[in-house]
Amino acid sequence: MVTETNTTYFTEVWSKLEEKVDRMASQLGDRCPHAAGADGKYDDNPAGWWTSGFWPGILWLMYDINGKAHLRELAWKWDETIEAVMNTSLKLDHDVGFQFLNTAVMKYWITGDKEAQRRGIAAANYLAGRFNPVGNYIRAWNDNLSGWAIVDCSMNLSLLFWASEETKDPRYKHIAMKHADTVLQCFIRPDGSCNHIVNFNPETGEMVESIGGQGYGPESAWSRGQSWALYGMANTYRYTKDIRYLDASKRVAHYFLASLPEDHVPYWDFRVPNQEGEPRDTSAAAIAASGLLELAELVPQEESSLYYRSACRIHEALTEQYGTWDMPDHEGILLGGTSHKPANANVNVSLIYGDYYYVEALAKLKGWKRKVY
Repeated sequence: MVTETNTTYFTEVWSKLEEKVDRMASQLGDRCPHAAGADGKYDDNPAGWWTSGFWPGILWLMYDINGKAHLRELAWKWDETIEAVMNTSLKLDHDVGFQFLNTAVMKYWITGDKEAQRRGIAAANYLAGRFNPVGNYIRAWNDNLSGWAIVDCSMNLSLLFWASEETKDPRYKHIAMKHADTVLQCFIRPDGSCNHIVNFNPETGEMVESIGGQGYGPESAWSRGQSWALYGMANTYRYTKDIRYLDASKRVAHYFLASLPEDHVPYWDFRVPNQEGEPRDTSAAAIAASGLLELAELVPQEESSLYYRSACRIHEALTEQYGTWDMPDHEGILLGGTSHKPANANVNVSLIYGDYYYVEALAKLKGWKRKVY
């Protein structure tokens, strides 16, 4: 489906991206970024922070394609660093998927490093240990939130599916599918919109309530949550071939696409009562674009072009309207990300996960076939 015209366009954008990432490598070094400030400089978080896998993920992905040794050198230590946090504290949570898929698992696939393989499986054990067998959900956070599960975890299930294939032990897969079934039942609504947080009674497994979280409210449709569900259910179908997950991913995708404004970049929540003046979320757009490309590969050919072309339109909008190509001192790739609008935290900034999924989607558009998620 890639035409000669858009192949040329993707190649041109990739050249700009390579230059940008090389510059980021010298600017960021071994920092652990999440959000860039008004000055365009990325912050530096502890290695246990949930976004710690995305910068090394960019480095590994770019190295896998262009073989630049300095990118591999910067990425190499991250799985060991994050494992040290996992082994010495109780600070990690369900986001070990984001943290180890982009570091240990990608490192193992690219280099064959056995320690990276071991760390990935150890992280899968950690994630599996968060499963509540009464409620059939993977607990999201720590402290006193033992009943909370979140739609973001749809993406972390890939770590369990990978570990099941790697070890030939189906227990990881069974846990992932049980949680995915709960996503179908309690997170994805009939119209394709999604809850962000669902609170369960951890003793009985009963669903107690939906919580708005980073969305506008309990019944709203936080755009990044839509992207996590779209992409995560597509991945779950790829691993299981259970049509229920594919149908769910398609339903979320159709809701997402129907809710986009004319410029193809979503507002931070699709159900804000008045969108005028509300911020966009380019990270939601980038995640959705990569997820739509997965869908395009999984559906019959007569359906595929809808998802492929939609992904192209979203990615082009990000490239042309939100890229920092002419801002050499800015350390992010995309402007216009919104992390947590209800808390007024990191609004209209660069977000490292938005950058990662932008890079991942472009790599897919150029033919990159490695499946991280």
